[in-house]
Amino acid sequence: MKKPRHLRTVASDDATHAAISSSLPERYASVRAGSLALAAPLSDEDCAIQSMPDASPVKWHLAHTSWFFETFVLEPHLPAYRPFNPAFRMLFNSYYNAVGDKHPRAQRGLISRPSRAEVAAYRQHVDAGMRALLQRPAAIADAAAALITLGLNHEQQHQELMLTDVLHMLSCNPLEPAYTQDGDSSRMGTPPPLAWVDCEAALVEIGHEGEGFAFDNETPRHRQYLHRYTLASRPVTNGDYLGFVADGGYLRPELWLSEGWDWVNTNRIETPLYWRRDGRGWRQFTLHGSRALDLAAPVCHTSLFEADAYARWAGARLPTEAEWETAAAPCPIDGNFAEDGTLLPLRAIDRGGALMQLFGDVWEWTQSAYAPYPGYRPAAGAIGEYNGKFMANQYVLRGGSFATPKSHIRATYRNFFPATARWQFMGFRLARDA
Repeated sequence: MKKPRHLRTVASDDATHAAISSSLPERYASVRAGSLALAAPLSDEDCAIQSMPDASPVKWHLAHTSWFFETFVLEPHLPAYRPFNPAFRMLFNSYYNAVGDKHPRAQRGLISRPSRAEVAAYRQHVDAGMRALLQRPAAIADAAAALITLGLNHEQQHQELMLTDVLHMLSCNPLEPAYTQDGDSSRMGTPPPLAWVDCEAALVEIGHEGEGFAFDNETPRHRQYLHRYTLASRPVTNGDYLGFVADGGYLRPELWLSEGWDWVNTNRIETPLYWRRDGRGWRQFTLHGSRALDLAAPVCHTSLFEADAYARWAGARLPTEAEWETAAAPCPIDGNFAEDGTLLPLRAIDRGGALMQLFGDVWEWTQSAYAPYPGYRPAAGAIGEYNGKFMANQYVLRGGSFATPKSHIRATYRNFFPATARWQFMGFRLARDA
């Protein structure tokens, strides 16, 4: 039987299948433990709050990631599996219309029950079922192994979302509570000077192919022609962006896309999200609480509209995703990731390469609309709703952030959000036509 496109990331030859199946139990346990570790510093009250419609309570994230394994792996692949609570099928369904009814996204914060303890019991029930399945690697079909791998990457996405949603929730508290203790300050100081890296015109190939996991929206690999361009050596910093603010950047309509100008004025936006100014000067609310704005760190929590307006002010533009990927593909995936535990964007370090901070610290906006690659086809059934149906009114970000697990990122990874989104860990670097 022909496999759905997004499942072709798991090879079907016997040796590869055996290797993948034998590594899944350890990886499953590690990823699942990571979610619980992120929730550990939080109170039950913290885990129940939904601070805006785009966010979700931590309790919901913990339940939904379990729902994914129960719905797509255990029910079809583990004989005699019994769901923990049949009502959870609707309650913790995110957007899979083919699965059935869903609780409205904007009302997830109203779900006071099940309690956090019952959600923990739900996770334990699902984990027990997964252990039973994973203890029989010979019985795991290719499709099941691919779905488990997809589910683990899905949970890693939610781990980053847990942190973004917690940050927004805590920012609404006038006491400015910290999620964790004070972060690394050893890399504060002066950033490396911004330089421009020449990139030659070329017929290039972008997108994923070969072994290793990738989401379906990263495929198929295809050709694009790039004109000669230059790419900034590092992302725009807080100090850089402060110059835009001081020059009245938010008051100059000629710098803004029409929709962006309306958005700025309707919402009275004057700075990136979480910037605040008081008698101590410019400050930023972070997962470590309120801190002095680190002028050397990449600017974070900017929308596409803000990134685009800054680029115009600076006499530049945002790169396309093909330009970004072509420049990043030869570079090692080395940076400030979730495993480092900094929970902050940090100043770039010049390690001898022309391009710095392509991976980690902040997701980087591109000017590219999130659209299907030539030849893209979503998988059949509910699982095909994972990425494809969002390919409208979104823009692509690349490279990962300080909250992204390093094992989760690659040069072909396509994150996507609408142009007004900025509660994610979003920054940008500049490009120019050559």
